Amino acid sequence: MDNYARLSEKHKHFHALTGSTLEEFQALLPAFQTSFLKHIATYTLEGKKRWKRRYVEYCNSPLPTIEDKLLFILMYLRKATTQDIFGEVYRMPQPIANKWIHILHPCLSQALAALGEKPARSVQDLHLADEKGELFFQDGTERPIQRPKDPEIQGIFYSGKKKRHCIKNNVLVNRQAKIILLTPTCEGKKHDKKIADETGLTLPKGSSLCQDTGFQGFALANVTMIQPMKKPRGKELTPEQKENNRQISSLRIRVEHAIGGVKRYRIVKDQLRNRKDNFQDRAMETCCGLHNFRLNFRPWHYNADSIKP
Repeated sequence: MDNYARLSEKHKHFHALTGSTLEEFQALLPAFQTSFLKHIATYTLEGKKRWKRRYVEYCNSPLPTIEDKLLFILMYLRKATTQDIFGEVYRMPQPIANKWIHILHPCLSQALAALGEKPARSVQDLHLADEKGELFFQDGTERPIQRPKDPEIQGIFYSGKKKRHCIKNNVLVNRQAKIILLTPTCEGKKHDKKIADETGLTLPKGSSLCQDTGFQGFALANVTMIQPMKKPRGKELTPEQKENNRQISSLRIRVEHAIGGVKRYRIVKDQLRNRKDNFQDRAMETCCGLHNFRLNFRPWHYNADSIKP
């Protein structure tokens, strides 16, 4: 019996291993299958251009079905264990596990793009409905990395706030807690506001943008900025100011929930061991897409959509 047939009978176990319910898995499967077949019709498993010979699943393949292939890559993103252990689970050597990861991950990413769930990577790709009163949230998120060996480079990636070497992105989240913009991955030393300044963000006129105090001084034309008030040095906030900050926190919590939804996949939470070029950025993009896709089946509902001005 293949892994999918065995695990699909245990719904809670399946959810814990993949981050998806069986319903979500089956909904994602057709787009993933289309993406995989399109890739394998053009390239061999070794990544070379395919000529005359078409792809045929060999009899002793460790991933014999398309369900097993999707299960394999979802489990890798969810658990982010070493490829040696992952290969042992699927009864394949580590180099073969590594090869399948880098074949299937782009296919999953393309499937999410075809479903319209991947976040935009630049303001030019961000198409927002010009609706007055729309609410958005922005925040930064870090991911730990191994300490670079080069002394000059490691200083760039060291975050004094987190006391570790990391990489980071800013995210823009809509009212439904879907991530609609993911900035390019940058070094951990860069401040959230500087990333926001370099992004060149524009929002529809009359909308509101909620952010934390890390974006102090960031503002957009014709957009209402919702931000908690910092405590003045040597003074205290008034009870009214504290209450307003609490209301803002209850509103801004959805961006924290969205980031937490992405980091259910440990590939973007734990220290990443995969050093393939650009994999760190693409893994974050894919996990944001999986978070957005999941919200179609399990939407989050919030009571408060506005606060006192």
